[in-house]
Amino acid sequence: MLNNLHKQLLNDYQQDFPISPQPFLEIAGKLGVSEDFIIKAFSLLQEQSLISRIGPIIQPNHIGTSSLVAMTIPAEQLESCAEIINQFSEVNHNYERDHAFNLWFVIIASDQNNLTDILSSIEKKTGFATFKFPLLEDYFINLGFQLDLND
Repeated sequence: MLNNLHKQLLNDYQQDFPISPQPFLEIAGKLGVSEDFIIKAFSLLQEQSLISRIGPIIQPNHIGTSSLVAMTIPAEQLESCAEIINQFSEVNHNYERDHAFNLWFVIIASDQNNLTDILSSIEKKTGFATFKFPLLEDYFINLGFQLDLND
């Protein structure tokens, strides 16, 4: 069960997370609680799968290289393959689509050789081919969502 502080953390820090040597201490100071309390609150949100990570979103190909990747996975193996892909820290999200290419993800790597190596590892671990799609036009979708704090 989420309390109001958890909801406030989810609302206020989807974006504009402090970039400082001690971001959790900075948040704690603003909210009048301890740094340890904030760290535990974010850990609880992660344990409940309400957040997956705390980290930056970097525009594609501004640092390193990135690619949109698709795979064709049998429905009965889709979840297990997604779990394998999620183990790679270079993958920032994946999702299912109703298409012949039914599993899509974005990967970010230090350079093209590293990206190729990671995709080879994914293919080896899943047993399925990956297909890279180049970025032709960059779009930004703001995925911040306001929570109702009255629940």
